Amino acid sequence: MGFSLYIHIPYCESKCPYCDFNSYGVSQWPEVEYVDALVGEMETRARTAPWAGQRVKTIFFGGGTPSLFMPASIAGVIQAADRLFGLVPDCEVTLEANPGTVDQSKLVDLRAAGVNRISFGAQSFNPAILKVLGRIHDAEQTRQAASMAQRAGFERLNLDLIFAVPGQQIEDVYRDIAVATSLGPDHISAYNLTFEEKTIFFTAMKRGLIVPLSDDEQAAMFEVVRTELPRRGYPMYEISNYAPAGHEARHNLSYWRAESYLGLGAGAHSCALDDTFSQGVRWWNQPLPSRYLAAVAERGIAEEGRELIEKRKLEQEFVFLNLRLRAGFEFREFERRFGEPFDARFGEVTAPLVQGGLLVRDKDRLFLSDRGLEIADSVFAQFM
Repeated sequence: MGFSLYIHIPYCESKCPYCDFNSYGVSQWPEVEYVDALVGEMETRARTAPWAGQRVKTIFFGGGTPSLFMPASIAGVIQAADRLFGLVPDCEVTLEANPGTVDQSKLVDLRAAGVNRISFGAQSFNPAILKVLGRIHDAEQTRQAASMAQRAGFERLNLDLIFAVPGQQIEDVYRDIAVATSLGPDHISAYNLTFEEKTIFFTAMKRGLIVPLSDDEQAAMFEVVRTELPRRGYPMYEISNYAPAGHEARHNLSYWRAESYLGLGAGAHSCALDDTFSQGVRWWNQPLPSRYLAAVAERGIAEEGRELIEKRKLEQEFVFLNLRLRAGFEFREFERRFGEPFDARFGEVTAPLVQGGLLVRDKDRLFLSDRGLEIADSVFAQFM
């Protein structure tokens, strides 16, 4: 079956004010040393359970801005994964990129390095919205990047969009969708802007310098997104993700299906489940890049903390992660994993949500209703 491999590259040219990922705005970065550390950490994990003897089914380079690294560096990490674990045939290899950090030559070299799916952080095609978001690229660079990626041989191309940005209007959302779909990506992610703690946006909101859109305005924009993208050929398959059948992000599906994954790099998280799904372990790396590098040099890993995940929590996570998917999940899959009927575990929780029109129970499957999509977090909380 294999597992998913996440590679975190934490460096950015500039830190976006809404971003709460483990990323750092820098003018230069220790690329050679960081790649050596990634490979060193990978070598250590490849000798230990549960990764030893397993093959990699997806690789995802996230950040940060992975496209700041040279294609040769990316190739070195992919080759190490193949050497140490082995890649399944047609392994999905995704790299996140800022549109302003690539040119035709780099994209050709990335494709040759083994990257077969690229994800551009477009966010918006409105200059005013890009400015609010603190993005350092412009709309034309996104257009050019998408075109160059396709000419470089990337048949799999994702564009990220953000909506519900202060100052944004419904018309802006329609326009962003129209432009994004006109560029011919095979996948679009559309995220509702959230004000996460420890971000510049959150601090500004607390000081009254930024006012979030009202709940009604945000709901109206989500309605536009989830109706307009399918109308243009991109059906929703997850709360924030849209693609024709067969073009889903396979790496992210492994998260939503609550499967095991290995994360490498500063601040990366991992999750390993035992074969019986009776328990699991989650751990995370040292987030500060300099300390990450030192830890790997000294110990071969940079693990900073871990927690045991008991069966009860695994069941809860399985439900709310799978409910993010438009198709939800089959009851028999829950029973196959955990050895007990779904209703025996969650029947009392589910019944009022179905009666209230937030969940749909269709024969052997459970999924969110349209109304449930609008308040998904509240639905998920009922299972925790």
